[in-house]
Amino acid sequence: MTKSTSGKSGTANKAVLSWVDQIAKLCKPDRVYWCNGSKAERKALIAEAVASGVLLKLNPKKRPGCYYHRSNPNDVARVEQSTFMCSESQEEAGPTNNWMAPKEMYERLYGYAAGSMRGRTLYVVPYLMGPPGSPMAKVGFELTDSIYVALSMGAMTRMGDVALEELGNREDFNRGLHCMLDIHPERRYISHFPKDNAVISVGSNYGGNVLLGKKCLALRIGSCLGRQEGWMAEHMLILGVESPTGEKTYVAAAFPSACGKTNFAMMMPPARLKGWRVWTIGDDIAWMKPGPDGRLYAINPEAGYFGVVPGTNSQSNPAAVEMISHDTIFTNVALTPDLDVWWEGKDGSPPRECLDWKGNKWTPDSREKAAHPNSRFTAPMANNPLLAPEANDPQGVPISAIIFGGRRSDTMPLVFQAFNWGHGVYVGATMGSEMTAAAVGGAGQVRRDPMAMLPFCGYHMGDYLRHWINMHKAIKHPPRIFHVNWFRKDQQGAFLWPGFGENMRVLKWIVDRCHARADAEESALGWVPKPDSLDLAGLSNFTPARFEQVQAIHAEEWRREIMMHEELFIKLHTRLPKELIFQRELLLARL
Repeated sequence: MTKSTSGKSGTANKAVLSWVDQIAKLCKPDRVYWCNGSKAERKALIAEAVASGVLLKLNPKKRPGCYYHRSNPNDVARVEQSTFMCSESQEEAGPTNNWMAPKEMYERLYGYAAGSMRGRTLYVVPYLMGPPGSPMAKVGFELTDSIYVALSMGAMTRMGDVALEELGNREDFNRGLHCMLDIHPERRYISHFPKDNAVISVGSNYGGNVLLGKKCLALRIGSCLGRQEGWMAEHMLILGVESPTGEKTYVAAAFPSACGKTNFAMMMPPARLKGWRVWTIGDDIAWMKPGPDGRLYAINPEAGYFGVVPGTNSQSNPAAVEMISHDTIFTNVALTPDLDVWWEGKDGSPPRECLDWKGNKWTPDSREKAAHPNSRFTAPMANNPLLAPEANDPQGVPISAIIFGGRRSDTMPLVFQAFNWGHGVYVGATMGSEMTAAAVGGAGQVRRDPMAMLPFCGYHMGDYLRHWINMHKAIKHPPRIFHVNWFRKDQQGAFLWPGFGENMRVLKWIVDRCHARADAEESALGWVPKPDSLDLAGLSNFTPARFEQVQAIHAEEWRREIMMHEELFIKLHTRLPKELIFQRELLLARL
């Protein structure tokens, strides 16, 4: 099969062994290595990555256990134009996904993969998405020729023997193949085969394209499985809010990439709200399923964080600053002469000189940024000082509130609550956000991003919205649905709301609404807080006039907004749920 095999397979599962053997014969690696997930193995793999120049060891006094990685400059973000859903028919994939017939895509990708691992090692990475023993957990295997991917999957998932034990002799595992090839954009494909529960990624080594447990299995394939099996795979953080009396309320929130998900999931409440605490369960993905008590339960299928670095500091996310101070892989940030890392928005003054993310000399006078706007940290969730004990609960946590929120400089108020589940689905379906560096394309343009799932839904978006509406029947006590916007600006371009830890004031109102403790008044958009029901005490310079400004609903802006809703609805019209058209008419009538 190959020149040598190392690392014991650890499994007698015939389906797994046969598939690995098939891929090894196709790709022809010099060596096949089975990852077991042990600490000793991680230490050995890191030493191998350092020796080969894939990783650089950072200053152990400043960043113990931390390493630096620099990717190809043409490979720094998700590439939606190269991402395909290879369902049986194009209609099933829908108008918002790229599609190719499965047979044609398999032939193309197997052609690229053939012999592509000569001179390389094939790492077999078994991984578990979700806590061991969870009825929602799923097992996947990623076969990759990238040691960076193997190490990153070790941080991001429950990797190794734990996954083999969970799978046993079953054959329902995700089959993932990743071949770096020569990292050429013309040979870059991230392809999903829902019928086969399979993913093939070639021509990239950027995390969002190659950590196949993350967006690929957890969302694109996961959304297809959820629709078939009666659960929801969502691009959402999960957090627990603890009140001064010890009461815990669990919240899921969907924000598009680089809109503050990680900051919100690790929020430090302001001193004014004494006794309130936020606990992180997950910062990116939620798998949610109706429980026997009629509530919606959620798990975070991941075991680590793959977060955007720029802007991370002691004001925006003090917990993340502590979390990435040790045992973290940094990708595409700047490198200082004393082997520390730097990025725009980091605490302290910029270095007088450093190497930028491309390896070029950089000074504060340089025109280009030192760190790529989409540079990343990869850290295990055990690093998080705010990690909730419930993060490892196999049953998950009951969700009381679902929050939607994009990056909007106008139109959208700070917070409002949907009138009911159907209205909430409309609010999520029509969510818009100004684009960011996490996706290749024009930053700053507003695009519709239903439930923050537009790049990640594995089937027709109209059917996805229908699935959301139908889930209400299976949830006797559905979560209340809210919308937030931290990014509204005044006429001078300054943010109206301070954000960061002060977002706890809005979250407190949301929690209190879930427990029928806070007042609200009706508006055209939904229920909004009365001026005195949102705790604004101690918030300097936040006058009643400013509150009115951040909550303002301008009819003309909203008429334009509804016209933009229509653009998405037209695209989905063949399968758009009628309920959403009714909600649009109701909103127009209220305005």
